[in-house]
Amino acid sequence: MKTRLLCPLAALLLSLSITQTIRAWDYEGHRTVNQLALASLPESFPDFVRTPEAKERIAFLAGEPDRWRNSPDLPLRHHNGPDHYFDMEDLIALKLESSQVSHFRYEFVSQLAVARAANPSAFPPVDAAKDQDKVKVYPGFLPWAITEQYAKLKSGFSYLKVFEELGTPEEISNAKANIIYIMGTMGHFIGDATQPLHTTRHYNGWIGDNPKGYTTKPTFHSWIDGGFLAKAGGLKLEELQKKLRPAKMLWPGDPKAKHDSVFPEAMAFVAEQHKLMEPLYQMDKDGQLASEGAAALPGKPFLEGQIVKAGQMLGDLWYSAWQQATPDVFLKTSLKRRELEQAGNAKSK
Repeated sequence: MKTRLLCPLAALLLSLSITQTIRAWDYEGHRTVNQLALASLPESFPDFVRTPEAKERIAFLAGEPDRWRNSPDLPLRHHNGPDHYFDMEDLIALKLESSQVSHFRYEFVSQLAVARAANPSAFPPVDAAKDQDKVKVYPGFLPWAITEQYAKLKSGFSYLKVFEELGTPEEISNAKANIIYIMGTMGHFIGDATQPLHTTRHYNGWIGDNPKGYTTKPTFHSWIDGGFLAKAGGLKLEELQKKLRPAKMLWPGDPKAKHDSVFPEAMAFVAEQHKLMEPLYQMDKDGQLASEGAAALPGKPFLEGQIVKAGQMLGDLWYSAWQQATPDVFLKTSLKRRELEQAGNAKSK
């Protein structure tokens, strides 16, 4: 009887504990990233993304992957949570350079398993009681999430091109809606990558040896995500847009040269942001991220610059996916067969 009486309380406590998640930028920050990326797109980019409804949808969807993180459902948390970060320090324990890491998510999991088995002392022990969603053994999968989202967008443009040639108005409309959805959710992960605390074990206050005396406050992450910028007057989209250049291909040269993966670019992008992690802690130590007089402190242009950097990278990824997409050959064959069958049926009537 006691066990049955305690179960509801235990369930409530578990629910409360697992919904306290770490973010990267608040919703307004992520929304601004997507809006900046839209502003960077050249006029040649498909104009269906520029309708007021599409722009609002893309901006709203910037927060979708964080809304998934609010779920108490452990399978979703297990799948989605690690996509928001990558602890670069873990590559040292793996004895791998970033250029040696597999482009494929599950192959990397195998690399990780082999490394942990060979040198378990190099990896922090996992407290099972604090790992209800079973993710602590992983350093995160942010570069893979970016790569996979890019591939989905490229696929969307591939089949849109075929539907525009051979499809129905409904099929074209649905294909465009899919692209808008992918563009919106994809933006979240680029935003995560430019929050330096999403590239490190020290994601919410410094852990372990701390010879330089950096903050260990468990509120540091939320302060960087949005607390400081709110004190500094918030983000001004029009001002940030002035710092953009037009979106361009990630690869200079022949725009038709095939690039099957953006993983090297995604990993390099995350690695570059990781270099800013310790300077961010130093800025905090030096009082450059304080609440008093925040609008005039160096922390404001630094964090705004990261938001702009995310919007610029996202625009480049969207543009590159569109340029790299070739018509879906299988779909084209199927639609041509359908067209022939419809013509034959019309003749027989």
